Amino acid sequence: MTQSKNFRLFGLISVALAIVSSVRLWTDQDALTSSDTIGTALRLTVPILLAGMAGLWAERCGVLNIGIEGMMIFGTWFGAWGAWQYGPWVGLLFAILGGMFGGLVHAVATVRFNIDQVISGVVINLFAYFGVRYLSELVYVGKKGGGISQSPPQKSALPKFNLPVLSGGEIAGWKSPDFLGWLEARRWFILGDLGGIARGLTHSISWATVIAIIVVPVSAWVLWRTRFGLRLRSSGESPVAAESLGIKVNRLRYYGLLISGGLAGLAGGTLSIVASSYYRQGQTAGRGFIGLATMIFGNWRPSGILTGAMLFGYAEGIKLVASDSITALFLLIASMSGAFLIYAIIRHKRNQVLLTLSAFLLSAIAYRTIDTVPESLTQSLPYVVTLIVLATANQRLRPPAMAGVPFRPGEPH
Repeated sequence: MTQSKNFRLFGLISVALAIVSSVRLWTDQDALTSSDTIGTALRLTVPILLAGMAGLWAERCGVLNIGIEGMMIFGTWFGAWGAWQYGPWVGLLFAILGGMFGGLVHAVATVRFNIDQVISGVVINLFAYFGVRYLSELVYVGKKGGGISQSPPQKSALPKFNLPVLSGGEIAGWKSPDFLGWLEARRWFILGDLGGIARGLTHSISWATVIAIIVVPVSAWVLWRTRFGLRLRSSGESPVAAESLGIKVNRLRYYGLLISGGLAGLAGGTLSIVASSYYRQGQTAGRGFIGLATMIFGNWRPSGILTGAMLFGYAEGIKLVASDSITALFLLIASMSGAFLIYAIIRHKRNQVLLTLSAFLLSAIAYRTIDTVPESLTQSLPYVVTLIVLATANQRLRPPAMAGVPFRPGEPH
């Protein structure tokens, strides 16, 4: 069974890569798989990925976390303050602590006092927005480069690295060859695309990106391979049964929400410390809610969340690096939708057939009729792509059974 799944996954990746390479050659838009685009997409993926993982930890323990956006805001402000005062590494630590503060508030409100979980999350979002604005007025106003809506710039940045031999990194002071850069420049079918994609993933990489990627397998291992993870997930699936076995459900929910808040805070910290060098009001730009969407797309699984975050990051990266490639992206979406439509027809998935057919027709019409993409459409493209992917996702969604349901220990249920 495992070999069959691996073979199917390899086949899907191969078909997708062949489609991408064909579209690149047909449209002469090398930016579709260039290392610049992929590198930018990777940096944009990180906060979405961490926000999605924050939602995963919260809902796996049985609590909805609509307040991820607010916890990210705490992370941006406290992370920028820590980086301004003590350097970027301390800034990331302060970002995590700021997010954990938001997670603790959410835990006290929902677990201790049984306040509606959606209402608590909305209140945290509002509290974070206005709270950090007040803090900015107290701390940043009057400082050089600071103000009520932004912090002074930090003095140093997190280090970045290139992978030796493959992407031109250094080994003991010796600058190794950039093999992937050479391969990308050849523009060969599939091989050139592989070179660009691989170089984008291994060139000028921030250590914060490495930390974010490590969160995925670590979370999967903890939640599905440890006693702590099993008990935490049981709190989200059947808290009554868990309590009958002597498990402290509320304590585990506190732990889950603290971890959720810490990940959300780290997501905010990457925005103000890595993607930028200062805090700026509105920096999160709704990424907390996009993270929740990727969590649903990923079926509450770490690997699925990573895939959803990468899709959003890629669409955002295309917009920033090569906005003139948007029309080629329409053709790419149409081609992918067409391939998925054939697969859905073969597998007799009627609902998916209708959705993918709609996506295919819309993207094909857009490619044939739109020569210049308006600025407003360019700005909204990542969100449109996210909606299309969520609508056409071929999966049976299975959220934690009791996520969002209040629980009081010791009471009859």
